Amino acid sequence: MIVSALFTSVGINLGLCFLFFTLYSILGKQPKNVPVYAPRLFHERQSQQRDDFSFERLLPSPGWLKRAWQPTEDELLSDSGFDAVVFMRIFIFSLRVFTFAGIIGILVLLPINYLGNQLTADHDISHLPYKTLDSFSISNVNDGSNWLWVHFCAAYIFTGFVCYLLYYEYNYISLKRISYFYSSKPQPHQFTILVRSIPAPPGSSFSETVDNFFTEYHPSTYLSHSMVRRTSKLRSLIDDGEKLYKRLTHLKSTSSQQRYRRDGFLGLFGRKVDMVDHYEKKLEELEDKVRLKQSQSALAVEEVPAAFVSFKSRFGAAIAVHIQQGINPTQWVTERAPEPKDVYWPFFSASFIKRWILKLVVVVAYIALTILFLIPVVFVQGLANLDQLETWFPFLKGILSIAFISQVITGYLPSLILQLFLSVVPPIMILFSSMQGYISISQIEKSACTKMLWFTVWNIFFANVLSGSALYMVNVFLEPKKIPSVLAEAVPAQASFFISYVVTSGWTSLSSELFRLIPLVCSFIKGLFGRKDMDDFEVPSVPYHSEIPRILFFGLLGVTYFFLAPLILPFILVYFCMGYIIYRNQLLNVYAPKFETGGKFWPIAHNSTIFSLVLMHVIAIGIFGLKKLPLASSLIIPLPVLTLLFNEYCRKRFLPIFKAYPTECLIKKDREDLNDPSIPELLENLDTAYHDPALMPVQYSRSTDGHNSPLLRAAEV
Repeated sequence: MIVSALFTSVGINLGLCFLFFTLYSILGKQPKNVPVYAPRLFHERQSQQRDDFSFERLLPSPGWLKRAWQPTEDELLSDSGFDAVVFMRIFIFSLRVFTFAGIIGILVLLPINYLGNQLTADHDISHLPYKTLDSFSISNVNDGSNWLWVHFCAAYIFTGFVCYLLYYEYNYISLKRISYFYSSKPQPHQFTILVRSIPAPPGSSFSETVDNFFTEYHPSTYLSHSMVRRTSKLRSLIDDGEKLYKRLTHLKSTSSQQRYRRDGFLGLFGRKVDMVDHYEKKLEELEDKVRLKQSQSALAVEEVPAAFVSFKSRFGAAIAVHIQQGINPTQWVTERAPEPKDVYWPFFSASFIKRWILKLVVVVAYIALTILFLIPVVFVQGLANLDQLETWFPFLKGILSIAFISQVITGYLPSLILQLFLSVVPPIMILFSSMQGYISISQIEKSACTKMLWFTVWNIFFANVLSGSALYMVNVFLEPKKIPSVLAEAVPAQASFFISYVVTSGWTSLSSELFRLIPLVCSFIKGLFGRKDMDDFEVPSVPYHSEIPRILFFGLLGVTYFFLAPLILPFILVYFCMGYIIYRNQLLNVYAPKFETGGKFWPIAHNSTIFSLVLMHVIAIGIFGLKKLPLASSLIIPLPVLTLLFNEYCRKRFLPIFKAYPTECLIKKDREDLNDPSIPELLENLDTAYHDPALMPVQYSRSTDGHNSPLLRAAEV
């Protein structure tokens, strides 16, 4: 790619960003768009909406930037939870890393690369638009040049600085996690564990077995338990009832003519039927079925060998989790209970054999998806290479000879197409993780986040870098000795593609996140057809499983290309600056916390950064070898070893804090509870905190007012 093609891509994406920012600043002020651009505020302050016309609402303004910038970290913590704070700390960490990297890369390494003569000796500034981006990479430095020692020193300095920041952030977040625990209100999951593989002696139920076991072996701390029951069929009936309820609500909001239809073939024959009465009768029948099924589910026959067991103290629950309960380690298996709203109840309806088979299916499906994704990657690589594109499609030679068209195709289109294909992957990863047998939604999201990260690294980075067949890529990694030299040749050659990818996939995706095009279109269509189902309004949660992998992948690109092609660093720095302010705005106005992991996404960010550093070191070993500087290549070898030793230290020093709270914290918190007047009520309600929502009473009743009071569903604990 030449410099002018990069400028074309940057110009297109800057234009899109400016357009999205302008539209957001105008549309976000319109009262009817509050559910789109501030659904969280709409949900919390629905009665405070005002529809007074003001001319200022039609003018773009940067006021939202100030409002997003103002809240402190403590205010963000109280408003959006600890996971949101950790999410923003990833941006802060990245900004610090790439500000430092940008200073060294742009002011020191980039001039050295440009003034090299390996690829071109033409340094005329007037020819700059027609130069390839390789002229700004390490490939342009002469073989054996002493200037390569500057790159060598930069690799050591940069690694040391990143490791320092990693240690600082890990320490900061771990202390913040403990502080957040101390300041949190008593929660049911702090006193509760999940027990699985409960043995059932003949003549007794699972519930009796649990009660007898914990009364005997935990007499001073055991409080109560709640059995888990199989409710998959019941949940299906309730879902059918919800669908009927929505249809009925829609019918009551339409004209009286639309309420009637014929009950014959395709609604064209037979007698006319009032569909409102028809749906109400169906709901009454469903209500009877649900009540019958709930009474059956209450029987011991529907119990599964799992229970939520509650204790009188957090320390008592922790002891039960960390000590083997029975002689047989496959029985009385314990783990920490998630928050009641975080429990993934369908997990308990699947048998052990079914879950085991599904785990194998997920592994096979993940590998198959990874291989299939190589198809769009190869196509994208063809678009980025004009010669290859002309070979595939000879009839396009005339069009490709037009400068602007060729610049758009090579500089903008490949990244856009790849991003479109990649956008369908996160929901698939959520599906895969939900099939693997996780007991909570947060565990599913965390697993999907990890899957998405390594899927992106493999398919976007390695597949594009090696740009060959899947078999070729596998063969490369089966011969470890060749990895540094292969990557040293391939990675710098793809610098132009990844610079374009950062601009297209990074900048534009962030501005579209702010603009929220899809929710805006959906809201417009609903308003057009008069459908405003406020009862079904749901505030979205942060899609950590898709956003964190994207952020970390751009971090990997920045670290990897730090000394190879430092021209990428300003674009990555702009991405993180935009992301920091945009996601602060979204966390305050759009997203509401759906669950709380206590900052467990940070270890993923830490491990990803360590991987990026080691990858940079491996490439450095190869690149110095290719550049005929064997001494520098040998002296780089200790760097990945030291980095991995640092990672091992962090793993032992900080990671245990993210797995479980220490005894010191638990006992201190339990002692504070002795003076808390809300604790007795909390302990009294623990036995009902983990009731499956499908077993809650469901009532469908006829409305007295056909338009304003649709069928109501009431749930009681």
